[in-house]
Amino acid sequence: GPLATELLMELGCEVTGYACSADGHFLHEAEPIPAHLTEVAPLVPRARAVVGFVLDPDADRLALIDETGRCLSEELTLALVVRDRLMQQPGPVVINMSTSRVIEDLATQAGCACVRAAVGEANVVAAMRQHQAVIGGEGNGGVIDPRIGWVRDPFIGMALILNLLAKTQQPLSQLVASLPSYAMRKTKRPVDRGQLAEWFAVVRQRCPEADLDDRDGLRLAWPDRWLHLRASNTESIVRIIAEAPTEAEVEALLALVP
Repeated sequence: GPLATELLMELGCEVTGYACSADGHFLHEAEPIPAHLTEVAPLVPRARAVVGFVLDPDADRLALIDETGRCLSEELTLALVVRDRLMQQPGPVVINMSTSRVIEDLATQAGCACVRAAVGEANVVAAMRQHQAVIGGEGNGGVIDPRIGWVRDPFIGMALILNLLAKTQQPLSQLVASLPSYAMRKTKRPVDRGQLAEWFAVVRQRCPEADLDDRDGLRLAWPDRWLHLRASNTESIVRIIAEAPTEAEVEALLALVP
C-alpha cells in the first residue's frame, strides 16, 4: 500500500487510498478477486477515479476496477499490460497454460510469438529467459517485466496500464471492451492421485481432434478454446480451467470431464 501510493504520486496521480496501511489488518479476504472487492469497487466512481488498483498482501498480483466501479477479471490485468508493452517494443510474450488466450490474440495481432509455460512463476521466468520475452506473466494478475526484475511485480503493471490510458485517451472500460472477449470458468474436482492417468485418458479419448500438451497435467486446445486439467500439489483435487467464446461453449468443455 505505501509503495503503491508513493509510486502513483511520483507518476503525477491523485491518489485515494483504502486500507493501504502495512499493519497486517485486512478489511476483506486478501485474494484480489471480484467476489472480495464488493466494498472497494464503489469507491472508484465515488472518487471520480479513472482506475482502481488492488494488490494482494505480498504484492505479486494486481487486480483492476474500472471507472464505473466494475471489478475486472484478474486475467485482464496482464492483457492490458501486454497490449501496452507490445506497442512500445514488439517481441515474444510468455504466459502459463492456464492464462486467457486474450494474450495470444493480442500477440498475434502485433505479429509476435506467444509461448506457454507450465503454471508457476519460476516456469514462466525460465521460458521468458529462453525466448527473450519482452513481457510475460500469469493470469492471476501477475506481471513480469524483465526490465524490472524476474518476478511478478504489480508496480510496473500499474505504470504500464496508466501509460496505456494516457496514450489512448480512452477510459478503462472502453479499453477492456476493445479486447477479444472470452468466457472462462475455474473449478476443481476431487480425484485420487492413483486414478489421474486413467482420468486424463478418458478426457483425451473424448477429444481426439484437440492439440494436446501434457507438460503440466493435461491441456487440450482448439483454435478458439481450451481446457486445462492439473493436479493440485497439496490436495487430492484436479483444478479445471476452461475458456471459450461463450458460456455455453465453456459448459460444453467442462462436460468433457468425467
